[in-house]
Amino acid sequence: MSIDLEALYLDLHRHPELSFQETRTASIAAGHLRDLGLEVEEGVGITGVVGLLRNGEGPVVWARADMDGLPVEELTGLPYASTATGVDPAGNTVPIMHACGHDMHVTAMIGAVERLVAERADWSGTLVVLIQPAEEYGAGARAMLDAGILGRYPRPDIVLGQHVTPLPAGVIGVRPGPQMAAADGITVTLHGRGGHGSRPHTTIDPVVMAAATVMRLQTIASRELDPREVGVVSVGSIHAGTKNNIIPADATLELSLRYPDDAARERVLAAVERIVRAESAASGAEREPEFHTEHTLPPTINDVEATSRVTAALNRALGDGTVIDPGMFTGSEDVSWFARDAGAPLVFWFWGGVDPATFAAAEAAGTVSASIPTNHSAYFAPAPHPTIEVGVTAMATAVREFMG
Repeated sequence: MSIDLEALYLDLHRHPELSFQETRTASIAAGHLRDLGLEVEEGVGITGVVGLLRNGEGPVVWARADMDGLPVEELTGLPYASTATGVDPAGNTVPIMHACGHDMHVTAMIGAVERLVAERADWSGTLVVLIQPAEEYGAGARAMLDAGILGRYPRPDIVLGQHVTPLPAGVIGVRPGPQMAAADGITVTLHGRGGHGSRPHTTIDPVVMAAATVMRLQTIASRELDPREVGVVSVGSIHAGTKNNIIPADATLELSLRYPDDAARERVLAAVERIVRAESAASGAEREPEFHTEHTLPPTINDVEATSRVTAALNRALGDGTVIDPGMFTGSEDVSWFARDAGAPLVFWFWGGVDPATFAAAEAAGTVSASIPTNHSAYFAPAPHPTIEVGVTAMATAVREFMG
């Protein structure tokens, strides 16, 4: 009896879980993998799942899907929309939804494994399935590796992964070389001197310091990087103060930095530190600012030869012209850690999740950016069909390409 993948997707969509809290999702995925005959280990890197399928001599393929949701309130209005809540690391109760499509990733992976098991007479090798937690924290791949999976499982000859995105369902986007940017999440604490709002001259105002810092940071991408170079400096949050007539002592900025390679990373990080320290000094701060790196993600770089093979295989399976070059994405991923630590090539691609007619209408009207929700939007929800079917075929086809 085949797995009802639509029911699986709708169930996972209704029940998202925050990073490193994906116990229900992990249990469901592990159950399906066991039912399909895989050896399964749970609790890898806190909540990760590893499935192992040995099928004779041949290459070792690691296939990865991530499973965590985001602290976003779903506004899609779908009958299967999430109403879930959870507690974030700061202890706050937050809404949760699958605003990045990880429910679709798990669904497609389970479907691909089901197909590979059914076709096991036609291929030979070892499949390692990774159901990864906490991609949204940029920490799940590292956690699974730190848990020792490279020592307990056959080392990969190739690492594969895929991500649903707002392209028309049926379209695959992949390119050789840099596919996604490297990223750092950095928290900056600016130290001032607090006091009464009526006596600003007796204080060193960190709110003004923070405002000046935010504006000056914008010049890194616009004035310090080559216009042809990818570089993003975003301040995602500012926290300071508790009341309108109290000048606080400190202000905190949370930065998201993105770059195409290690050289650009060094330039941007140096510029951020220079600007933050300079604005702090310009404000007369008596304490140096503090910098804390929350996460670091490497660039997602697709192996040229392996990507060429996957592209040809997907065009054969899904029809010529299915695969496009979507350009480099400035978003970031932690899937590269698996390939980097193993010294193996990586192929990571995107597949469309938007109803083709809906996308075509938006394209004709010139409203794609405004009317097609993107990942992390409260309105993001891939169309179940044909997104599921294409995701299953894409992953199964890529695995088979390296299994003979």
